[in-house]
Amino acid sequence: MSQLSKIPATVITGFLGAGKTTLIRHMLENAGGKRIALIINEFGDLGIDRQIVNGCGIEGCDEDDVVELANGCICCTVADDFLPVMEALVERDNPPDHIVIETSGLALPKPLIRAFNWPEIKTRVTVDGVVAVVDGPALAAGQFASNIAAVQAQRQADESLDHDNPLEEVFTDQLLAADMVLLNKADVIGEAESARLIAELSEKLRPGVHVVATSHGNIGVDVLLGLGAAAEDDLDVRPSHHEHHDDDHHHDHDHDDFDSFIVEVPVQQDPAALEARLIEIVEAHNVLRIKGFVEVAGKPMRHVVQGVGTRFTRYFDRAWADGEDRQGRLVVIGQAGIDHAAIANALAEDAQESAA
Repeated sequence: MSQLSKIPATVITGFLGAGKTTLIRHMLENAGGKRIALIINEFGDLGIDRQIVNGCGIEGCDEDDVVELANGCICCTVADDFLPVMEALVERDNPPDHIVIETSGLALPKPLIRAFNWPEIKTRVTVDGVVAVVDGPALAAGQFASNIAAVQAQRQADESLDHDNPLEEVFTDQLLAADMVLLNKADVIGEAESARLIAELSEKLRPGVHVVATSHGNIGVDVLLGLGAAAEDDLDVRPSHHEHHDDDHHHDHDHDDFDSFIVEVPVQQDPAALEARLIEIVEAHNVLRIKGFVEVAGKPMRHVVQGVGTRFTRYFDRAWADGEDRQGRLVVIGQAGIDHAAIANALAEDAQESAA
């Protein structure tokens, strides 16, 4: 079957907090009548990203068009989770015009791309393109090494560095699998720094892969969709740190290096005070990502909290529904060893001080 007769799928990859969900909301809001089905894969037990998308009031975005694969890496659960969802989408009476897959910030894209060669979907769907979203301010702050070869050479020469940095590996694998890279939050770092980072990223990418500066994921849908990459057919030109795992669909690629858990948060009197406490927690416990919802006293709307490192955004996204559970919950994601009890206690102390 020709590529033209297949349903195109776009894989959105990118590290925690880079802005994937914001990008997808922008895509859905500007779909121009195109029927887009969305598959969201999260690391953690609480479906935050799906709720943010469903809560945004996007016309034409039906709840049935958003499928969540929570608490598991999509590339490690291909047979059990991903393939049945894909089969169900393509077998609909009115199948989608395009499928968008938002991977977890901790996922490796290449095994997912390889899954499109499975007989169940190979003749029905093609990977139109892989889009990697990069957190501009994080990269500008040097959170990931700019010279991968030098880091690898140093690691091999120094026995004390004989273990890979999992964040570095994930970030690099996402870039190397990409057909387009979005340097997001460019408005925060400015034009000169954006230009420097675009040049830096371009040196790491395959020939023909472009880096585009974006703010709040604001980019034309026609730029993102219709790349025609058929990525499942050229896996050999997309190198990975984890090549030895590619033929094993039950592999474990360093997920033990990361940890996530949910903290229940009481009604907040002052969301700004909560943000200040969360920043203290991030700094004290090396937390990578915090996201979730809280109830604010006296306010009829749900309050979204999202943070990457010490950078937080907060906003009211929609009114609470009648009878809806308003229990505040935050997903905390960090590297292995983060202190669950200390973080929960810190938030409990904050609640007690607020009540007093």
